[in-house]
Amino acid sequence: MEEALLRVAIPHEIGKIVGVASQTPPKAAAFTEAFLKNSLQQPERYDLKNMLSHKALILKYHRPKKDSAKRSSKKAKGLNARQKRALKIFQIKPEHQKYELFLPLHELWKQYIIDLCNGLKPTSSPQSVQQKLLKADFHGAIITVVRSRCPSYVGTTGILVQEFKHIFKLITKEDRLKVIPKRNSVFAVEINGFVSHIYGSKFEQRASERSAKKFKVKGTIDL
Repeated sequence: MEEALLRVAIPHEIGKIVGVASQTPPKAAAFTEAFLKNSLQQPERYDLKNMLSHKALILKYHRPKKDSAKRSSKKAKGLNARQKRALKIFQIKPEHQKYELFLPLHELWKQYIIDLCNGLKPTSSPQSVQQKLLKADFHGAIITVVRSRCPSYVGTTGILVQEFKHIFKLITKEDRLKVIPKRNSVFAVEINGFVSHIYGSKFEQRASERSAKKFKVKGTIDL
């Protein structure tokens, strides 16, 4: 516990210590005694005149009270998975499943990737670009399925509107919402002539988790 200290010396110096040098010693002594009575814990237990001869006195310390509301309140909890499903917060309404509605998002994503990769110049190192794309956010990217164990997925192209741990949700030019599993699929992303391939089986993470993960530099196993 921190304690405030009032340093006092002999009685004839009391006026200087409490900042009342212009007062006479009797007035200064009376002021000091009154000050000590208000500052000491249980002043009746002490001989104030005798205490003035000591070098230091421990004055009363008031511990700041904690806000009871903050202490009793709990952190606000977010919605759990069941509540999110009930509210359908991840579902895109049919009237919003329009390719043209997400074109501005695609333009923003292109500028974001260009800035992330320092302009995507022809002299840019492919390995450096790939390392940055591993942690990039792909919402708004135009993605094409180039390989898949399910032949019906191959050739599907659309703007990525939602990414989950195991799936991509794309809006196609025909205004259809396609759900493509990441596992056993290979996706192509084109940015200003630079084509990058995403191996879905190695990409089974949420975007937020991928941005903080450290990837090892090693070859990618093809399907």
